[in-house]
Amino acid sequence: MTIGTIDVIDRLAGIAPGSPLDLLRRRRPDGREHAQRGFDALFAPETEGEVTLVERDAVAAFVAGVHRDAPAAGFYAGRLAELAPGLLEAVRAEIEAGSASGPYGAYPASVGLAGEDTEGPRYRVRDPEALGVRLTAAFEHAHLLVFRPREASREALDALSRAGWNTPGIVTLSQLVAFLSFQIRVAAGLRLLGAAA
Repeated sequence: MTIGTIDVIDRLAGIAPGSPLDLLRRRRPDGREHAQRGFDALFAPETEGEVTLVERDAVAAFVAGVHRDAPAAGFYAGRLAELAPGLLEAVRAEIEAGSASGPYGAYPASVGLAGEDTEGPRYRVRDPEALGVRLTAAFEHAHLLVFRPREASREALDALSRAGWNTPGIVTLSQLVAFLSFQIRVAAGLRLLGAAA
């Protein structure tokens, strides 16, 4: 699947060529290029490697959905619908189950920030059969990174390993979640700037 010459952040932010926001983004060509290259590397790799394109788009649709960002959620759901339309309904159900406000969680005792601890729900996939073992573990890990990053731990990585994720796959999955959080926030910020202008 290719996006062609479309800059994905521009698309998610609704930036038209020649608009004031387009001109603003053009003032930082390296940042714009690197953000798009990050997308291309994660979502249009030359080889799938340890994470399939369907897994990448399913995780992206889930992460964008729990961020409650309608443009990103629609974009990644559309990509998933092209590759695996039968999976989309299961992903939507998990978005509903995983929706929360955050961040929350508990810091490790050694950090000395117990006063900053915030309770919140602990997400577990509702329908593991619909997602399969690998995506079930991936969704639970992605939710941890989005809403409870302070609880990321060796045990969380071990849960991915038990589900069949190897080290390169875990790194790719974590990069994907981090990139999506960045991309969604940048696009949302640009939309706010556009609305203010």
